[in-house]
Amino acid sequence: MTVRFTLLGGTAACADGGRLALGPPRQRVVLAVLLIEANREVAVEELEQRVWGDDPPPRARASLYSYLSRLRRLLPADVTLTRGPGGYRLAVDPEQVDVHLFRSLLERAQATDDPSAALALLDRALRLWQGEPLARYDTPWLNAWRDTLSQNRAAAELDRNDLRLELGQHAAMLADLTAGAAASPLDERLAGQLVLCLHRCGRTAEALEVYRRTRAHLVEELGIEPGRYLQACQQQILTAPEPSPAQASVPRQLPAPPLAFVGRATELRELARALEPRTATARAGRVCAISGPGGSGKTWLALRAAHDQLPAFPDGQLHVNLRGYAPSAQPLPPATALGTLLRGLGVGDGDIPADEDARGALFRSLTADRRLLVVLDNARNSDQVTPLLPGGTGSAVLVTSRSRLTGLLTAHGARPVVLDLLAPDDARRLLGSHLGEARIAAEPQAVEAVVASCAGLPLALSIVAARAVERPGSALAAVAAELADRQYRLDAFNGGDAASDLRAVFSWSYRCLDDGAARLFRLLGANPGAEIGVHALAGLAALPLREVRVLVAELAQAHLVFEVSPGRYGIHDLLAAYARELAAADPEQEPASVRLLDHHLHSAEHADRLLWPHRRRTELDPPRPGVVPERFADHGAALDWFSVESPNLLLVLEAAARTGQDTRACLLAFQLSTYLARRGRWHELTATQLTALAAATRIGDRAAQAHAHQELANASCETGRPEAAHEHLRQALALYTALGDLLGQGRTQLSTGWLHERQGDRHRALSHDRLALGLLRRAGDEAAVARALNAVAWDHAQLGEHEEAIRFCREALGIQRRLGDDRGAANTWDTLGFAYRHLGDHPRAVGCFRRSLRLNQALGHRYNEAENLVHLGESLRHLGRRPAARTALQQAVAVLDAIDGAHTEAEEARAKLRELEADCPALEADQPGNPSPS
Repeated sequence: MTVRFTLLGGTAACADGGRLALGPPRQRVVLAVLLIEANREVAVEELEQRVWGDDPPPRARASLYSYLSRLRRLLPADVTLTRGPGGYRLAVDPEQVDVHLFRSLLERAQATDDPSAALALLDRALRLWQGEPLARYDTPWLNAWRDTLSQNRAAAELDRNDLRLELGQHAAMLADLTAGAAASPLDERLAGQLVLCLHRCGRTAEALEVYRRTRAHLVEELGIEPGRYLQACQQQILTAPEPSPAQASVPRQLPAPPLAFVGRATELRELARALEPRTATARAGRVCAISGPGGSGKTWLALRAAHDQLPAFPDGQLHVNLRGYAPSAQPLPPATALGTLLRGLGVGDGDIPADEDARGALFRSLTADRRLLVVLDNARNSDQVTPLLPGGTGSAVLVTSRSRLTGLLTAHGARPVVLDLLAPDDARRLLGSHLGEARIAAEPQAVEAVVASCAGLPLALSIVAARAVERPGSALAAVAAELADRQYRLDAFNGGDAASDLRAVFSWSYRCLDDGAARLFRLLGANPGAEIGVHALAGLAALPLREVRVLVAELAQAHLVFEVSPGRYGIHDLLAAYARELAAADPEQEPASVRLLDHHLHSAEHADRLLWPHRRRTELDPPRPGVVPERFADHGAALDWFSVESPNLLLVLEAAARTGQDTRACLLAFQLSTYLARRGRWHELTATQLTALAAATRIGDRAAQAHAHQELANASCETGRPEAAHEHLRQALALYTALGDLLGQGRTQLSTGWLHERQGDRHRALSHDRLALGLLRRAGDEAAVARALNAVAWDHAQLGEHEEAIRFCREALGIQRRLGDDRGAANTWDTLGFAYRHLGDHPRAVGCFRRSLRLNQALGHRYNEAENLVHLGESLRHLGRRPAARTALQQAVAVLDAIDGAHTEAEEARAKLRELEADCPALEADQPGNPSPS
């Protein structure tokens, strides 16, 4: 197995077509230093200084030895890492390391007299570069190493330009040289190459203008005249005849249409409508702005739509890559782009004005009466595009950009087409177009896993497909397994060059952000969820809400996040992985994670107080500076917040426990339990409480352990696991007893009574509930006493002692009215209705059930709502109100079907519904819209 190491744009290693997992970022830096010094011993002190600089962290040496040990284990057999008397030595063939191969190719190019051979060697050397090496690390040695390599690369690019000019490739070089010279106006050698290139393209006047402009810059900025090389270039064109440029009356500049294009049917229809010919009285030309995140297929969509509409534009098509987001070049200046467009219309170089405004005016004049399609690909912003819009109403423009181009929409009426991620079916079709349907059909599970890992991003799917095509005999399951590795996830999306390296593609958008927005994007990597609210973002970044709204709007403009709903933002999985990589190297990550946990903890505590005002709870420490928890107006707002935020809360809870925030993990699990129980989300409740139990055990918090056991018992009971429920309750009671906690003991006895009642042992249930009532009276918690009174009442009702049940219910309701305890009152009204129904007083029973139902619906208590509906349906049936009874039972079935572990109850409700319909066949003919049961 031969391994090849990449340092020129991220540290990576590939062997037999697969990438090696090289470990965390700092471990990769250690490997990079050893690779740069390949086959030479590097002293430990020297290695430490190169990796961490002059101020290493306290345990840097221990970390270094750990990294070296891990590297020794993961390196393949043909690469060895040994320690000698002078330090550590990595033995490797220099040709296997791109840095050494790069330098070797440069030396070989300089040694040959064959221009074609030298050009091929330089091309090969420069293709090795995929970005800036170790860009995120700032140590004196690494900075000096990067500077030297960058100088080598720049010199190689200039040498390559000379060779291409010598070989007559001037036409293909013009755009790159123009952009390079604009970015480096004081580079005399680059300016001289552009002067020669323009002259050989028949644009001598413009070549002399470049010389004049460069000379002016040199005199003004540096106080010097041009050197011999640039002067020689000027003299050469002054004494040489001017070549004649080729003319083109009808431009056909569109690149070929994409072959593997699937989906986007809605967007193609929208673009087709937008590009339809308009009448002569139309107010303006047609402009469509296609925007979306990097890798979403904007260019493919534009080219597909353009080729579909060719007959509508008989005067030709123009195409310019504006390089708004590119790995190295600066965005193409509008003046340069206008020059390209004018040449496409057949304007001679000598007739193209030097001034940008004059170029724009000429372009609009030439297009005013023509029907042209102009494709402006990869725009940075609206300012870059506006000067390039044609005149008249006959032409149309397709613009693609990672920015939303708001200025183009508002000032020029551009039609926005925003690309979302591909739907799963379209993603599978795209894979199939690359790999063939037979291969897709052979491994359906692996295909689903690959599609999920690619997050619907067309570029990601294409990169993975290309790798799979290169390995026709390998299983897709192996590719899926590699993509599933979250720690090194983006490593799997590297096609071998910058344009097919997902990490690099994302970086082009990231590098264009302002500092504040870039920081916010990095910190998003500390959020374990796929969505985040603006208040949580403010806590994450420790910034005022107003400032955060501005920064996140910039991220949305750049399609690095998307707005899920007002004030709430999402990020797709692969961009989230990129943000996590950036966050891992940012010292702000840890405090940001703690602030995010604090935000959720304090917000959830306030929401839980509204859901269960009479619950005993532990007071929290004040939130961290910069954290402003959310506050909720009422119970409904708190319930809505939990519904939206619960996926994030579950992930934040797991992250807190995983990172040693055990006390906060226990508190957050406590605050989640009310909401999860009311919604019947028993499996999630079980998961959160198991996490809390482990955290509480680690820190020796017996009260938190007892609460977790009690919640686990409730979840076990509701999901049909009574033995587990009894064991959890036994442990909870033992802990509460050891703590002398009467309230905890009483609540545990109530849960035990409920468990026995569910098992059909009503006498034992009554015994435990009476014991609970005594404990809770001694504890002095009135809300808990009322709950116990209702439990005793229910036990009596189940034993047929309905008058006794009514007596206990009335006592409970008196307390609950005084306390304003709607949660407790909802249960008691249901018990009271049950007792009245079995005494034959169905009108009074219906009234009780309706009161309980309204309270449970307001509280969001789904299981109790279903129970109310079943009881209500039975009483309505006894009153002869069968349509209303059926509606109640149908609603009960619908609610129970949505609750974890309520299959038995749902079947029982269905049986009652079938019995009712069998008893009254005429109900089958009822029309929708039966009267509400409540």
